[in-house]
Amino acid sequence: MQFSDLPLHHALHKALDLKGLTTPTEIQQLAIPYALLGRDLIASSKTGSGKTLAFLLPAVHRVLTQAPLSRRDPRVLILAPTRELAKQVFLQLKGLLGKQSLRAALVLGGENFNDQVKALKHYPQFIVGTAGRVADHLVDKSLYLNGLELLILDEADRMLDLGFAPQLKLIDKAADHRKRQTMMFSATLDNAELHYLTKNLLKAPQRITVGSASEEHVDIEQRFILADNVTHKEALLTKIMAEKNFRQIIIFTATRADTERLSILLNEQGMHSIALSGKLTQGQRSNIMNEFSRGQQHILVTTDVASRGLDLLNVALVINFDLPKLADEYVHRVGRTGRAGNKGMAVSLVGPKDWPSYLLIKDFLQQQIEFSAIPGLSAKFKGLRPPRQIQEAPVEQNATTKQVTTTQVKPAPKRVNTMQGVEAGNLPPKRKPRAAIMPVDEEE
Repeated sequence: MQFSDLPLHHALHKALDLKGLTTPTEIQQLAIPYALLGRDLIASSKTGSGKTLAFLLPAVHRVLTQAPLSRRDPRVLILAPTRELAKQVFLQLKGLLGKQSLRAALVLGGENFNDQVKALKHYPQFIVGTAGRVADHLVDKSLYLNGLELLILDEADRMLDLGFAPQLKLIDKAADHRKRQTMMFSATLDNAELHYLTKNLLKAPQRITVGSASEEHVDIEQRFILADNVTHKEALLTKIMAEKNFRQIIIFTATRADTERLSILLNEQGMHSIALSGKLTQGQRSNIMNEFSRGQQHILVTTDVASRGLDLLNVALVINFDLPKLADEYVHRVGRTGRAGNKGMAVSLVGPKDWPSYLLIKDFLQQQIEFSAIPGLSAKFKGLRPPRQIQEAPVEQNATTKQVTTTQVKPAPKRVNTMQGVEAGNLPPKRKPRAAIMPVDEEE
């Protein structure tokens, strides 16, 4: 199938030609036809598979070809779990709209609320935003969704992980009418809360699954290296990045403090790095991502705030300085490299504190994982043993009566009375002697 085979508006075909896109990915081939028919959709595919275009193309086509239900309310609402992902979606949307006389607004938490109110008063046909801020505008009555035609949830599982279920239900209630179409995209569909959301938000949805989140990514070489401590990790980090000339590198850490510390350390070694964490303002985060995406910075040190949705084609190496606590987050982290057919490498440093996360990731991936080592920097740490399990008493069976009996377990040794040298358990109870009762003279 080619994009030219899909019944899309001619303006969209032109936009795709300008981008040099001719062949849709598998998720696009499967999802777009159902979306064009107006069907509710729940789809899952691995990171970097082209999910964004899979919902943007049908959304723009609908607005270009169908009359609106309302001229004041937005026609399409796209929700993303993070501000960075929402901005990526917004930029792709603007690229598809081109010179069309259609308006789109970006509604994010952490940005000026009143400026967003002004943008909403221009009645944009498209809104891209985060669930929390969109819900704030609904409560403030600066936004109404009575005429919403298409609700799209990108990375729905991540939104639930971040605790946005109440906001999603509020948004659903504000746009609750029978003509609404809903599309939900998620990295995994095996989530109890996601099932509840699917049951209540979607009507007889078409389910599409391409591959699996745990499926091995053929374009990404994955390595796991044992480390003794933070100092050892820092030595490994420097050695790994010196192995060859990587175009761009993303380093994931567990805490904000580590992002700043590692960035300073790398800059002192003459490497161009920049730190990104959730404590920065939206403007600061946007500036950092813009610098990195334009190639002005060679290394990005970040927490999980940059693990999803960022389409950075020049990232050749991802390093997990600390492993994530959630196994599926590992997949999203390493998915920042090896995109659009490019080759990439993902290296994970596994120390004693990372071992529980490593076991979860190993179980999630269902792949054989072998540790590699860097000459001269081998770790003394070889992994943690599982906790000892209490063995149950063996069961014996009498051959003649076929009666199953449990072997008696030897009792624990009894406490010893060190004063007498006798087992305390065999001593008779000894009461404290009562004081002698003295006769009392009665008053005459």
